[in-house]
Amino acid sequence: MIRPVHIHAYLRGKGQSFLDDQSGGVLVEFAVVVSLFFFLFLSLLDFGRLSYSSVNAQKAAQMAARIAIVRPPACNYSPPLPTEHQRGTSPLSPRFGTACSDSVGVCENPNYSSCAGDATNATASEIWGRISPLLPPSASIDDLEFHYDFNSNLGFLGGPYTPMVTVNLNLDDFRFVSPMAALANAAGATSSTLSSTAGYSNFSVSLPAEDLAQGESG
Repeated sequence: MIRPVHIHAYLRGKGQSFLDDQSGGVLVEFAVVVSLFFFLFLSLLDFGRLSYSSVNAQKAAQMAARIAIVRPPACNYSPPLPTEHQRGTSPLSPRFGTACSDSVGVCENPNYSSCAGDATNATASEIWGRISPLLPPSASIDDLEFHYDFNSNLGFLGGPYTPMVTVNLNLDDFRFVSPMAALANAAGATSSTLSSTAGYSNFSVSLPAEDLAQGESG
């Protein structure tokens, strides 16, 4: 016959053994460590992709500006952007060949607005064909923005119209592949609000135009 005191001692021993058992601790530690590992590993991959994409986008903006300064305007202006510096408002009636910076109003300021990239424009289409392989698949030609700003320090009266050409590249936010917030929470964070996207920096390049005329040889 098993006495109650023996049953109590038996159960107490089993309970103490259960409390002292650490065989599942390794599994818990592994779950915490592997969650942190995946968070760091996938974060490095995603931020590496972001850096690579940013470098390519900046290179694309530089390439677009270099092409734009030696091609006809990428904007379908009406009336068209002048190919030569026209006489401005100066009452001095300066001679052709006078530097635009000689005095106010030597050369006319056409004052054209900016425009978005348009596939019907030969220059914009050429630029897009050259830079699109460097950009994310979601990018499109209308993400390009062109400015042709008069600069009195460039050119001379009667000479080729040489504005300051600025190309802006406006891309949608970069989207991470890995679920950053979920991984951070799994790694031990509390209610992480890490965003699944990141905004690109401003990709803008300005260069002085060389000659916007098409020329006889194209």
